[in-house]
Amino acid sequence: MRLVYMGTPLFAVPALARLCAAGLAPLAVYSQPARPTGRGLQTAQPPVAQKALALGLPLRQPETLQTRAELAFLRELAPDVILTAAYGKIFRPSLLGLPRRGCLNLHPSLLPLHRGLSPIQRAILRGEATTGVTLYRMTGDVDAGPVVAQVETPIGAQETGGQLTQRLALLAAELAVTRLEAWASGELPERPQDEERASFAPRLDRADGRIDWRLPAQQVERLVRAFSAWPGAYTYCRATRVKLIEVEALDEIPRRVPPGTILAGGRGMTPCVAALPGAVALRVVQPENCRPQEGIAFCCGRRLRPGHRLTGEPAPALPLGEGSGPAAGLGAAAAEGPFGRAGTAEPPRGMAGAPAARARRPGGPDAGAG
Repeated sequence: MRLVYMGTPLFAVPALARLCAAGLAPLAVYSQPARPTGRGLQTAQPPVAQKALALGLPLRQPETLQTRAELAFLRELAPDVILTAAYGKIFRPSLLGLPRRGCLNLHPSLLPLHRGLSPIQRAILRGEATTGVTLYRMTGDVDAGPVVAQVETPIGAQETGGQLTQRLALLAAELAVTRLEAWASGELPERPQDEERASFAPRLDRADGRIDWRLPAQQVERLVRAFSAWPGAYTYCRATRVKLIEVEALDEIPRRVPPGTILAGGRGMTPCVAALPGAVALRVVQPENCRPQEGIAFCCGRRLRPGHRLTGEPAPALPLGEGSGPAAGLGAAAAEGPFGRAGTAEPPRGMAGAPAARARRPGGPDAGAG
């Protein structure tokens, strides 16, 4: 089988490696061009390009596939199939009709659910129990072509977007190796997608990671997990942007406490933040220009106490009310009620008694994923 493979991020690397190991090395590998990345904006090759070079495969990185020269090159290759995985380009009819059998794509969702650019994150945000990978034939509509094969997998209760991306990448690789040749030879039938069940997963923006503490605690926890790799979930402490790396949703409902209020904290106890409803335990956070750290270390280092607030926009972290202490303006019910005595290390009942989590080191399971 004459195969051309197109992909760019880490998600697309395992499929390329498995195809080569199975004797299905592509005639050419396409990837997005090298671009400036990181704080230093140094030019770096995408993961698929790096893998292709390591395997000694012909690599092409055009800005567009629609030039006469690029289309002529592909025609000369005379591929039976073009297989893509998160390549990042929309195929026009001139390209879709070029391979003898057609163009296939590996999409990390159970289509027709979550068509688009952020299916993994959207599945976690919606609290779905399962997701999967779909191998489908590409048509003129985005992620709407007939399904060739699917594989389903549960979403772990604590699984992050980065971790799920890595698992789905391995499932996609298995799907490609076990189904591609059968489909190319006409042995594997296709089935149309159910348009009535279709949903969409639009492109993520950096602002999508901003925490709105008026959300339910469970939704805040899902957002932190979903956006672990990118764009990252964040809030503000005064003017400092703080990334939330690991949190826990708690069912207790603060009374007469505005969302974003720090409820408890003390030696050996994890601080909690009021949501609407519920509360969120800050296990591991990362202030800008700092390393990840336990929530209790963050609060102690910033001298945050119950009554101080985290916000969605950079602002001075003034205590609540008009007084000078963090308990000012909370009222007796909040100052001495079931959520702990404000201004002390007394925790809310059932909230902050758990040991603080260890900070994840850079390069963990979420590094570079998503």
